[in-house]
Amino acid sequence: MSSVTSAIQSARINLRTTPQAKATIERAATMMGATVSGFVLQNAYEAARRVVADDDSLMLSQQAFQAFVAACEKPASPTPALQELMARR
Repeated sequence: MSSVTSAIQSARINLRTTPQAKATIERAATMMGATVSGFVLQNAYEAARRVVADDDSLMLSQQAFQAFVAACEKPASPTPALQELMARR
């Protein structure tokens, strides 16, 4: 059993669906040997994790990555405006 379904569950999610979708979900849950709630929770959680991971990832071309690394290794000198801004802190 995954950590999603084995943890103490105290939050609730309610949803409405079509009879056809409900029947398909019930059938899939039965095929997987899971409850409908467990099936829906596990699949929704996995989909949510993928969405969040995709949002947290940044893909760069090789050229952009090299430019990024170069900028990190040799940052620009602070401008007078930046020095003034930081002095206010």
